[in-house]
Amino acid sequence: MTLRFRFIRRLVRTGGGLGLTVLMGLAPTEAATSTNLNFEVHIRPILKAHCFHCHGESENPKAGLDLRLRRFMVPHQTDADGALLVSGDPDRSALLTVIRDGKMPKGGKGPTPAELERIAEWIRQGAPTLRPEPESLPRGFYLTEEDRTFWSFQPITKASPPSNREPNPIDAWVALGHDATGLSFAPPADRRTLIRRVSLDLLGLPPTPEEVEAFVGDSAPDAFERLVDRYLARPQYGERWGRHWLDIAGYADSNGFVEADSVRAQSWRYRDYVIQSFNTDQPWNEFIAEQLAGDELASAHHADTQAALADPARREALIATGFLRQVPDGTGDGPPDPNLARNQVMAETLKVVSSAFLGLTVGCAQCHDHRYDPISQADYFRLRAIFEPALNWKEWRAPGERQYSLYSAEDRARAEAIEAEARTLDSAADQLHKELLDQAFEKQLALLPEELRETVRIARNTEPGNRTAEQKELFKKYPSADVRYSLDLYDPEGNKKVTAKRAEANQIRSTKPPEGFVMALTEVADRVPETVRHHRGDHDQPREVVRPDELEVLAPLGSLEAAIASARSGKSTSGRRLAYAQWLTSGRHPLVARVLVNRFWQHHFGQGLVRTSGDFGHLGEPPTHPELLDWLAADFMEHDWKLKRLQRLIVTSRTYRQSSVHAVAEQRDPDHRWLARFPMRRLEAETLRDSLLAASGDLNLFPAGPPIPVARHGSGRIVVGEEKLNANGEPVDVGSVSGAELRRSVYIQVRRSRPLTVLETFDLPVLAPNCERRALTTVAPQSLLLMNDAFLVEQGRHLARRLEFENGQELSRAVLRAWEILYATQPSDSELARCQDFYNRQLQVFRQNRPPESTQSAESEALASLCQVLLSSNRFLYLE
Repeated sequence: MTLRFRFIRRLVRTGGGLGLTVLMGLAPTEAATSTNLNFEVHIRPILKAHCFHCHGESENPKAGLDLRLRRFMVPHQTDADGALLVSGDPDRSALLTVIRDGKMPKGGKGPTPAELERIAEWIRQGAPTLRPEPESLPRGFYLTEEDRTFWSFQPITKASPPSNREPNPIDAWVALGHDATGLSFAPPADRRTLIRRVSLDLLGLPPTPEEVEAFVGDSAPDAFERLVDRYLARPQYGERWGRHWLDIAGYADSNGFVEADSVRAQSWRYRDYVIQSFNTDQPWNEFIAEQLAGDELASAHHADTQAALADPARREALIATGFLRQVPDGTGDGPPDPNLARNQVMAETLKVVSSAFLGLTVGCAQCHDHRYDPISQADYFRLRAIFEPALNWKEWRAPGERQYSLYSAEDRARAEAIEAEARTLDSAADQLHKELLDQAFEKQLALLPEELRETVRIARNTEPGNRTAEQKELFKKYPSADVRYSLDLYDPEGNKKVTAKRAEANQIRSTKPPEGFVMALTEVADRVPETVRHHRGDHDQPREVVRPDELEVLAPLGSLEAAIASARSGKSTSGRRLAYAQWLTSGRHPLVARVLVNRFWQHHFGQGLVRTSGDFGHLGEPPTHPELLDWLAADFMEHDWKLKRLQRLIVTSRTYRQSSVHAVAEQRDPDHRWLARFPMRRLEAETLRDSLLAASGDLNLFPAGPPIPVARHGSGRIVVGEEKLNANGEPVDVGSVSGAELRRSVYIQVRRSRPLTVLETFDLPVLAPNCERRALTTVAPQSLLLMNDAFLVEQGRHLARRLEFENGQELSRAVLRAWEILYATQPSDSELARCQDFYNRQLQVFRQNRPPESTQSAESEALASLCQVLLSSNRFLYLE
């Protein structure tokens, strides 16, 4: 047996199931004809996906047919199609023929042709099983041996790295893969490429030319390690890496769900909490616990948050629960079906939690047992029961009721005293206004015939809606006598006094301490609702009561029942979310650390060791390097769940520092599975925008605080700025936000219905309800935006202005400086010549067609045009 085969076989054994066909590149039909098939591994998953919901997992299987075991099929006869299973003869087996003929499944998508061929081949081979089957099964969902032994449900183990002369354990595992596939590491990336790579990766910003030259000139053996430490210590690190987690959380500054998409004004505090957590290198076990159960950690509940909010550490824990308030929630905006909207908030929250920490599509079990993974509908509602006390749909609290004031007792007392003083002035202004109106009325009354005066007085003191027809007719005849509101028409000087007094009251109110709010998730004290399973996911069809617990397939590794009792002891809250968080971070959970380190790896290399980072189940891919994945997960937990230490190990590895150019690897491994070169990829949307601002010299690094608003421009684009509306509520202009529009993209308002155009075009994620992995597309609108968008044109001009300021009018020096700013290198002679040629051609165009009103010289316009081209180049857009 060769080393290559031995390595691949080990991957399959760890990866489970059909990993062999994935790793060896065989199509399913090829695998079917070259593999000894069995029911448990090869056939049952197909039937589970397409047939079990009617013929196995339902309480009463249709036609009395249960397909969960092979032995149940053998004696079964159909009325029209004969024997269900005839060993060795697929054409006489109704199991195959009714599907192939389109009779089954009814109303659903059937197996693929490749899956049908696999069933046929299995029957040809005698329809074998892997092991003896039980005589009977209980009704409904059950776990098989394959379910329990699936790779991602196994305990995390930390094997010793191979001894292959690679000092970094990461490189040792990767090199083992190279040995098995006939590959090798690419040469190291040059220093200019490397500093640009790690700067954009860790900070989301390009390095300055001065940083580049300092690193290139640093001959110390630990120069790169020290550079990495400096970058990890910068506040921009948290802004870059916090954005990754905000995708997972589904962070947004609006509620979504209904067309109103109302603003979520306090969500930004959670965003700042995340950024700060990354910058302080908060242990991830604490980070997770605070987001899932910060209120319970802070000993707070809905009616008592003031003490917790007064303490900085407990306040941060409450803010952290904003993680559970990020999903679309239109329950405060008058949805057409309030109960459906409430249950949808719960469903979306469970999707976020399960994808973030379990890497499983648990939401697929909301209405029925999961079609592919060992997750029952009961499992789904057991998880729901963990969160039900805080999201009780029968005693719902809308978003406005889940905001908690940051006022201290002193702040509140002061605000109340100021309000009392202002109300006194309001009352005085109201009294003065009444007296002056009465005086004006008496003057108008004196002008009327005496016999009408009392009648008019009575009519004036009658509310307009209660006036008789005679009284209304009277004021039509004498309109000036209806003195009730507009004092300025009768006594302008007196009106000024009233206005001044009211202005004084408002000025006093403005001295109140500003009142901030925290958007948090809390429970109502001593209220633990029952959770029931909803038949077909319908909240109007309740079934049996369900207790909170972990997925059944993970039950042998830990149970929540005792942990919940312990977490609730002495508290007025349920303790459920706290117990769950403690279990997830106990070090015994098989999924959490694997999912996290895989995601970290994905952000560094563009794809995870498990490429389907949001699906560690049967439909996902097995890990390309399972031992490395487990080693990283175990090492991460052993070192206090600290991310920065792990990142130092990753980015200082040979795997990370190698060149993106490797001819052999490009041919043999075009998908980068075996990490024989650094995977070149396009910058993400926010990194691209921030890099453009940094290159032009415009970037404003002011951190934290409320989001910078977005507005709909008259052209239809969504831009940064204050939206100005006309009397009909239509956008007519965009107002300045005083330089805030130049801040980093992470601080721009995330309005679900208004994604910023320049970000959306470059694959800003659609949060439905969150984003586990961003798409990276190459489409025509991106090129059109780079050529025509006002933001890109403006950045090109600002970069040109920067170059003119730094280098005068000498073009060659300006181009050299542009290359240093944008690409961290210098142009070749041919590149310099092409830039000179482009500039000269543009200069001629602008000299011939320069508008009379232009304030820019033809030389400045030509340089700006060149700068826009350089900013739009693949060399700027891509990370090498």
